[in-house]
Amino acid sequence: MQQALEKQIVFQDHKEAYSLLGERDEFLQAMRDNFDCQFISRGDRIEILGEACMVEPAAKVLTELQYLYRQGTTITMHEVRYGIGLVKGGKGEALHTLFGDTILVTSRGRHVRPKTLGQRLYLDTIRRNSITFGIGPAGTGKTYLAVVMAVAALRNKEVNKIILTRPAVEAGERLGFLPGDLQDKVDPYLRPLYDALQDILGQDTYQKFMAKGIIEIAPLAYMRGRTLEDAFIILDEAQNTTDKQMKMFLTRLGFGSRMVVTGDLGQVDLPRGVTSGLREASEVLKGVKGVGIVRMAPMDVIRHEVVTRIVEAYGDWEAKKKKAKAKAEAERQGKA
Repeated sequence: MQQALEKQIVFQDHKEAYSLLGERDEFLQAMRDNFDCQFISRGDRIEILGEACMVEPAAKVLTELQYLYRQGTTITMHEVRYGIGLVKGGKGEALHTLFGDTILVTSRGRHVRPKTLGQRLYLDTIRRNSITFGIGPAGTGKTYLAVVMAVAALRNKEVNKIILTRPAVEAGERLGFLPGDLQDKVDPYLRPLYDALQDILGQDTYQKFMAKGIIEIAPLAYMRGRTLEDAFIILDEAQNTTDKQMKMFLTRLGFGSRMVVTGDLGQVDLPRGVTSGLREASEVLKGVKGVGIVRMAPMDVIRHEVVTRIVEAYGDWEAKKKKAKAKAEAERQGKA
């Protein structure tokens, strides 16, 4: 029989209690849903009662969230649910350091930090390698964090320029028929990159850097024939590159430069039968010195919790389809 246990978490003030328990106790309810013990709120503290196997991890989550709050982290449902998942998975200690790595402060004073272990691995891999592949579902912060690292490198004078590019799949990389100059033609494809830069730098600094050529945003086709030196280069939506485009891009790397290649292999928009350059490169370059490959998971999604469930549901559905296809092919060969 499990031993009964009682633990108390004492709050500094009402604001801390509100931040840790959530509006209308929504964070507290998430704790109740995940730990089979009693949570009694008494204004300046919360008491946790029940069997030790439940009380200990529940108290660990609240203690670590309290630490993060006191370090300046805004507690959201993501931190609560992710913290619960880590503690229940035996990785509670990782919470203590996870949100402590501030990459930079945005123009609006927001501290940008990794929010999952996958994101922290991604950032560490970018720091250690000349080329990093960030592969994973939408909402994992692949593009945004790559842009943050690029701006940080520029501020630290590690590079002189930021170059952002994407394949314009819908236009088959032939943008001439669209109206306007080059910037007008590529705007629809590169809007997510603009948005990230403006959020991090602020509108005025962004415009100034664009005017001076410190930031360059162009479609992938315009990278051909260039050697990119002293630059931080990001290729976004790389799942929509062909194998030839990917090889062309990677061989643009010059001295003093770093590359980050991001993409979601679950959202390939290439014509049927065309191999994704991202898929091929992630296999070909496995183990190559100076190249890092990070595969992020649904648990790294930093959006509404329903988005995580959607990503997981689609992943399960694709796995079932592949299994059914393999079974049908095996049966067809057996009959042949």
